[in-house]
Amino acid sequence: MSEALETTLLLIPGAWHLPSCYETLITHLKTTHNLSSTTITFPTTSGDPNATFSDDYNTARTTLISLLASPKNVVVIAHSYGGMVASSAIKNLTSSPSSSSSSNDPQNPKGSVTGLILITSGFTLTGLTFMDHTFNIPPPAWRPNPQTGFADLALPPTHLFYHDVPPVDAARAVAQLRPQSLKALYEGRDVAYAGWRDVPWCLYVGASDDRALPVFVQRFSVGFARGVLGRAGRGRIAHVEMETSHSPFLSQAEVLACVVAKAVEAGGKEVEWDGEKGVSVPRVRLGMVAGWWRFGVPLVLGYLIGKVVVVCQWFRRVFWG
Repeated sequence: MSEALETTLLLIPGAWHLPSCYETLITHLKTTHNLSSTTITFPTTSGDPNATFSDDYNTARTTLISLLASPKNVVVIAHSYGGMVASSAIKNLTSSPSSSSSSNDPQNPKGSVTGLILITSGFTLTGLTFMDHTFNIPPPAWRPNPQTGFADLALPPTHLFYHDVPPVDAARAVAQLRPQSLKALYEGRDVAYAGWRDVPWCLYVGASDDRALPVFVQRFSVGFARGVLGRAGRGRIAHVEMETSHSPFLSQAEVLACVVAKAVEAGGKEVEWDGEKGVSVPRVRLGMVAGWWRFGVPLVLGYLIGKVVVVCQWFRRVFWG
C-alpha cells in the first residue's frame, strides 16, 4: 500500500542552523525535480539553554508522524548534528522488514520512512549521546560554555562552514546562525536510536573539502556503518562525495538537489557519477594506490570497528541480558 503513496522530503538542519539554510535547495528540488519538502526548527536553537536533544527529537518525530498520516512516504534528509535527530526520530516508522517496526504501528497507519540521506553527518548508536560518540571530547570546531549553557564556535563560521559559498550568501548564512544548547549534545541517551539500521536505504553525502568534519572521519563513518550491517551494508548504504565545504546545500545547492533526486528515484541503489558535476563515488581500485590511502584506509578501518561493535553488542546481550 505505502509503495503507491507520494514521496515527500523532510529536511532537518544541523546544530546552530535554522531551516532557512535549506531555502535554495528546496527551490531546486521543487522547480527542477518536482519534489516537495518540509523543514523543522530545533528547540535547541531557539536561544533556550535548557532545551534538550529530546526536544529536538520530539519536534522531528511529531512532524514525521503528521506527514506519514497525510498519507505520504517520507525520505528524511539531515545535515551534521541533525543526522542524530533524524536517525532517532524514525524509530518504528520505517518499512524495513528487519526493523522492530511495522505498518501496524498505531502511530504510523499509512505511510512510512523509505529513505535516509545524511549530509556530512554520522551514524548514531542506540543509547549514546552526541558527545558519547566522541568520548565527550569536544572537536576543535567548538567549545562548551557552561556559564551560558551554549556551545560556542571556536572558529569563524565562514571558515568553518561556508568557505566556498559566495561572500554575500555566506554573510547571510552567518547572520542566521543561532546559539546551540549544550544539553542537545550531552543528553538524550533515552531516545537516541540507530534508525539507519532499519530504514530500507541510506545515502551518505560527504564533502571532500569539509573543515568542520574532516572527510577522513566521514569515510570512516561509512565504513563503520557498513561493518555494523555486514553483508547488507554495501547495498543499504550508498556513498557519494561532493567537492564542497560542510554546507553543500549552500555552495552547490543545484548539484545536491540532483543527488537527492537521483537517490529518491533509484530507491537507494547506488548511482554512478564518475566525477559528473563534481560528484563521485568513493571506491578503491587495484591500480590506484592513492585511492587505497584516501578511501581504503578509512573505509576498512571503520568497517573493522563496526564489526568490533557488533561483537561487543552480542556479548552484552548474551552475558548481561
